[in-house]
Amino acid sequence: MAQQPEPTRYHATIKEWPTSERPRERLQHYGAEALSTAELLGIVLRVGQRGETAVAMARRLLETYGGLRGLAQASFGQLCQERGLSTAKVAQIKACLELGRRLLATAPDERLQIRSPADVANLLLAEMSLLEREEMWVLLLDTRYRLKEVVKLYAGSLNASTVRIAELFRDAVRTNSAAILVTHNHPSGDPTPSPEDIRLTEMAVQAGKLLDIEVLDHIIIGQGRYVSLKERGLGFG
Repeated sequence: MAQQPEPTRYHATIKEWPTSERPRERLQHYGAEALSTAELLGIVLRVGQRGETAVAMARRLLETYGGLRGLAQASFGQLCQERGLSTAKVAQIKACLELGRRLLATAPDERLQIRSPADVANLLLAEMSLLEREEMWVLLLDTRYRLKEVVKLYAGSLNASTVRIAELFRDAVRTNSAAILVTHNHPSGDPTPSPEDIRLTEMAVQAGKLLDIEVLDHIIIGQGRYVSLKERGLGFG
């Protein structure tokens, strides 16, 4: 019996998206800060491949390497092995990441300053609210609460018994950071803190006092919503 051909699958290209949803047009009208990391990287890639838009390719790469930090750490040759990435595209990715690193190194006064939970939400909400599993990210801050680095620390089921408190501060100690801000997502979409979330916050705050590294806040991100444990007085005494 002859083998049936695979059914044709339709994948809309970015040019076929509504104008209001196209990354370049959104960047033009609303600014780069309105775009997710995947959309920004998709603009850098310019075009995708058959069956995969540039944004979908970007999202796949970010998931594979654990975000921009992983992409920056991956070698040129390693990235060239990825499906759909030519040497030209890899060069574009590496060049953009290096420009970002140099900007942070040469213009510290231009770093994002965290003044409120809303600043954190504006930075992370679009990306973290789409995560399919629970992840904990730690923001490393200087003495003026300016962002130095975002560290993706844990992925999976998170609670006070599985998260090692020392790990929360490992990169802060390494980079001589004055403060950290802990954030994690609830894939259910409901950012209401659990008793375990509060207990974890209490332990982190206590450890921070011993290390002389301030825990500025613990923010939980849900679907389009967030909760600041510090604002609610949970875990901060």
